[in-house]
Amino acid sequence: MLIYRRISNFIKKYYKNTYRKFCVRFISTNLEWKPSVGLEIHAQISTESKLFSGSPTSFNHSVNSCVSLFDCAVPGTMPAGFQITQQRKPLAVNGEIKFNVFKSGLHKKSYSKSSKIKQIQLEQDSGRSLHNEVFGRSLIDLNRAGIPLMEFVFEPDLTNGEEAAALVQELCLILQLLGTCSCKMQDCFAFIEGALRVDANISVSKPNAPLGVRTELKNIGSISALNHAVEYEIKRQISILQKGGQVINETRAWNPINKNTILMREKEDKHDYRFMPEPNLPPLYLHIKRNVQNKYNLIDVPSLKEQLPELPEQIRKNLLQGLTPDTLVAVTSNFDLFLLFCDILKNGKHRDPQLVAKLFISDILSFMDDYNLNLTFCVNNQKYIEELMDLIQAEVINRRTLRKLLNELVNKPNKMPKQIVEENKWFIISDEKELELICSEILKANPELVKKYKAGKRKIYKKFLHKAAILTEDRADMVKVSKIMTRLLS
Repeated sequence: MLIYRRISNFIKKYYKNTYRKFCVRFISTNLEWKPSVGLEIHAQISTESKLFSGSPTSFNHSVNSCVSLFDCAVPGTMPAGFQITQQRKPLAVNGEIKFNVFKSGLHKKSYSKSSKIKQIQLEQDSGRSLHNEVFGRSLIDLNRAGIPLMEFVFEPDLTNGEEAAALVQELCLILQLLGTCSCKMQDCFAFIEGALRVDANISVSKPNAPLGVRTELKNIGSISALNHAVEYEIKRQISILQKGGQVINETRAWNPINKNTILMREKEDKHDYRFMPEPNLPPLYLHIKRNVQNKYNLIDVPSLKEQLPELPEQIRKNLLQGLTPDTLVAVTSNFDLFLLFCDILKNGKHRDPQLVAKLFISDILSFMDDYNLNLTFCVNNQKYIEELMDLIQAEVINRRTLRKLLNELVNKPNKMPKQIVEENKWFIISDEKELELICSEILKANPELVKKYKAGKRKIYKKFLHKAAILTEDRADMVKVSKIMTRLLS
């Protein structure tokens, strides 16, 4: 496991440095071009039934088992399958989402960005077609036909893949906190739920010039894929323009295997989309004025606003101040981890957010990987985890002892950490005089190592620290040990 982790860390570090060098080189050589990226995000609304029928919306049912007569347009006497337009009257217009952008290894610090929402509209999903070229057949699964979606149409005010990925990450956090969408995305290697799909409209132009000819990337299935797809398409368009060519208005798809975009079809004009009004859909009336009586008992927007939970931007201001950008990205990358992290901080106002995050990312998640555990382990043992963190923050134990206590939780889950520490006398040794005696004893017992170190072989310094850890049964404050050992050796 240790060898695997070292190899994994080396690969991550190598690709991070390579990616950073590439990005700096790419940006510096293409300042003459301005990319414009606008997203269209389709989020499945968390409902138990479809938009216009009682068929269930739950995932992973057998083919065509969640289809009502209405969903498949039986008996076929009325038009069906056309796209209902909300071009004139969308549910909401002129919104905005603020978010932070940070990529470890690329950015020295995070920066704030906002993207304007042109409109939000209601849609229904279509069926799925599978084409078998060997047998010359097309197979249809209508399980998703009629599932309600909300479509977010953003203005083309993003400039790269990192910003696009950060925007989707922020929107996912908002929707998950509201409970309106699970935001589970597709995976090219696994048949998993695609409750959130992203289309990206990309164009490249000269600075201060009108937007260039755009291409649309369809149904991008993950945040990571979105980042790579947008970056690839920007490079592709710049390459075409630099050679004197013309970008074609077309629809393309992201190929996650070959890491490139491929042509799907030439883009249709708007009049080719066959938008149709739906006369059977009545208008939706809302009560939107504060301090005015809602005498017609309409949907009360001001009342709903008051019931909203804290959103990510507020949580960051109130709870997560002081976190480094890379820590903040790590904590918010997984919704369940984000909820657990916020809950632990709310339960203990004295807790240091940076320390809690560090322990989670560096120690607890690593331990869970070793034991093949998921976050349910932490949720079920939250009180235990919280007490662990309090013991670390109070400097009662060190992080090596934390690992022992996590092992105790797995093997003997009937005692709390404080009791285990007291019974086994696992208290941290932090008294500097005691630590200095231990360090002096190690140096006296290893004159050959001291001689080699003073001769310039600095790598053996870790051996002194290792001996200190063994001598104290992993209870020493290793930060203080390192300082004392350095002083004594000099």
